[in-house]
Amino acid sequence: MGYVVAVALRRGHHFSKIASLSIRLLSGLGVEGDGHMGATVQHRYDRRREPMKQNLRQVHLIGSELLDELRTKGFAIQPGDLGENITTSDIDLLALPTGARLHLGARAVIELTGLREPCVLMDRFQQGLKAATQDRDASGNVICKAGVMAIVVADGDVRPGDSIEVQLPSGTQCPLEPV
Repeated sequence: MGYVVAVALRRGHHFSKIASLSIRLLSGLGVEGDGHMGATVQHRYDRRREPMKQNLRQVHLIGSELLDELRTKGFAIQPGDLGENITTSDIDLLALPTGARLHLGARAVIELTGLREPCVLMDRFQQGLKAATQDRDASGNVICKAGVMAIVVADGDVRPGDSIEVQLPSGTQCPLEPV
């Protein structure tokens, strides 16, 4: 079982989010008060192309292990800096399948929809960060390590220290793909 290290949100569209004592997840919408909250896509680039597309990026999660790795490479990174709403520990987020549900704290439940694909904004934040959040597997395929995206399926408050329980989907499990 994992746990929540930090939570963050920010009104408007900004790269980084601001650490908070708690966040409220709203079913079908995302993080209350966050710039990416909404039933339809809120990401600026995607919204210009398909404004009525379902928002599969309501909540962004990153493992604290990635932040630790980036610090060893010389990056000055804190929870929320990469735009994540929830920083986790002791869960291999990237290994979870699409549709996995994470039970956060007492009530909140989110469902993983895909990987966050590193973008040019990362290099604007700190030069070289985009490349540092990508890797290659044994076959040469790109691995996106910049976190996972999810939708909210049950309301609830989430705080640092809350437990995270993973519920795998039944049936065939598909690896996460960029969304």
